[in-house]
Amino acid sequence: MGNAQSGFSGQPGDKDRKKDKEKKKWQPPLPTTIGQRKKRKGPDGVAKLPQEFVQNQQRLKPQEEKTQEERARVDELRGSPMTVGTLEEVIDDNHVIVSATSGPEYYVSLLSFVDKDQLEPGCSVLMHQKSMAIVGVLQDDADPMVSVMKLEKAPTESYADVGGLEQQIQEIKEAVELPLTHPELYEEMGIKPPKGVILRCLPKAVANQTSATFLRVVGSELIQKYLGDGPKLVRELFRVAEENSPSIVFIDEIDAVGTKRYDSNSGGEKEIQRTMLELLNQLDGFDSSSDVKVIMATNQIESLDPALNSSWPYRPKDRTKRHIFGIHTSRMTLSEDVDLEEFVMSKDDLSGADIKAICTEAGLLALRERRMKVCNDDFKKAREKVLYRKSEGTPEGLYL
Repeated sequence: MGNAQSGFSGQPGDKDRKKDKEKKKWQPPLPTTIGQRKKRKGPDGVAKLPQEFVQNQQRLKPQEEKTQEERARVDELRGSPMTVGTLEEVIDDNHVIVSATSGPEYYVSLLSFVDKDQLEPGCSVLMHQKSMAIVGVLQDDADPMVSVMKLEKAPTESYADVGGLEQQIQEIKEAVELPLTHPELYEEMGIKPPKGVILRCLPKAVANQTSATFLRVVGSELIQKYLGDGPKLVRELFRVAEENSPSIVFIDEIDAVGTKRYDSNSGGEKEIQRTMLELLNQLDGFDSSSDVKVIMATNQIESLDPALNSSWPYRPKDRTKRHIFGIHTSRMTLSEDVDLEEFVMSKDDLSGADIKAICTEAGLLALRERRMKVCNDDFKKAREKVLYRKSEGTPEGLYL
């Protein structure tokens, strides 16, 4: 009985349980490596790092230089935009005042490499887009808008192509063509030719007969969008005409900018008036012996400003009229029968502009008859013509 119990304790199941206890615990597998294992650098490898860095920089230097060269070439082809402005005033050697196209003025610096001899008020300058500093001066070329006004080919029309206007052709020959072709006649006569006429046709025929440069502009083209561009265009127009003299400036539809002035709060109307004032300034600033003649055309002659018609509302006294007659006849060759006191003491309502018109018209009448002396009958006919124009309300000048 006792032997049986001791044999029960030694069964095979007990041995298996002991073996399970004796098994080792699970551990994760070691990571596998692909290729050769990287060797860690010791103290010798760390010492070689600066030398390797210098070698890498030297090897990459040609590539960086090539990249910079290509980048500079791209910038050169693309270019950097610059602002175009107008020089208003030179403050000192390093600072100026300029105005941009949009209108505002800037106090900017002048770079040292800019040629200061070319700087003058009104010239076009190049400004840096960010700092607005002056970096260059544009050449004083003609405005593109003025260049298209000049006719490259001479007009083919002649006086034979105009019919039924014999009197007007004769007058325009004396007022425009003769001063350009034979200015010495006016110098010998001692009178000044008219600066311009108000007329509707015949300008191309005059340009054809005189071989003068012909510039045609419509009055509405002088009205620009931005402030100050209209007067600038007028100045550029007459500058080009002076450079290409002898020339004829034909302004069609002058009533677009030459209407009578009135008080207006509109900025556009004020800009039109400033353009007309610049036109008057250019007409008054012209030398009478200049080879630039102006022809203006309009079908609303009564709407023109009195200043554009050269009228003068001031009525001088007898003493003043005598002095004005003496001024305008001082260089004229007068015959012995001329009595200026007859015209001075007359009751005619003559202004200073009327007296000048009488003297000029008398000289033209003498030239028409191939005479170099002005007689008393010439003054009488000239006075009647000027007074007739005033009574009819016609402005001074030729018209159709």
